[in-house]
Amino acid sequence: MEHRLSAPFSADELKGLRAGDSVLLSGTVYAARDAAHRRMYELIQRGEPLPFDPRGKAIYYVGPSPARPGEVTGSAGPTTSGRMDAFAPALFRLGLLATIGKGARSAAVKEAMAEAGAVYFVSIGGAAALTASRIKKAEVVAWPELGTEALRRLTVEDMPLTVAIDTQGGDIYELGPAAYLASLKK
Repeated sequence: MEHRLSAPFSADELKGLRAGDSVLLSGTVYAARDAAHRRMYELIQRGEPLPFDPRGKAIYYVGPSPARPGEVTGSAGPTTSGRMDAFAPALFRLGLLATIGKGARSAAVKEAMAEAGAVYFVSIGGAAALTASRIKKAEVVAWPELGTEALRRLTVEDMPLTVAIDTQGGDIYELGPAAYLASLKK
């Protein structure tokens, strides 16, 4: 099934999504990779505010390459989500409702997502130029000294995604191989 969503979200908007569904996402998404996540986590641990309010928001695990003249951003392909797994539960507890990346997530992240009513989207790996074309605006929100890993606010339009983990715990990284193995038995 295909859905059109606009970020930020409400938890109710995400309840109807199922693992494997296609999504065209528009709206505001925050871009952060390892270094920005480490800094956000340190702020959370000290009880200090984050540079943005994560409630209802989505974070895309990306560090866009520098933009060429006249472009909003350079290539913007997803990084491996597991690299943010140590930090993600704390963000979900603050109201984050979606993450975007590639690859499977840990049990701790899936548990935190279930508690928050959050989803995990995967972006098209190997199609960084396509994803970049869907980014209409990009601005550094915090930590410009981190370069491509600075925290950014992106405005996206019809960003193609797939629901990897839904609010019910459905996970394409488990369901897909199971369906394949079942098909071999027929």
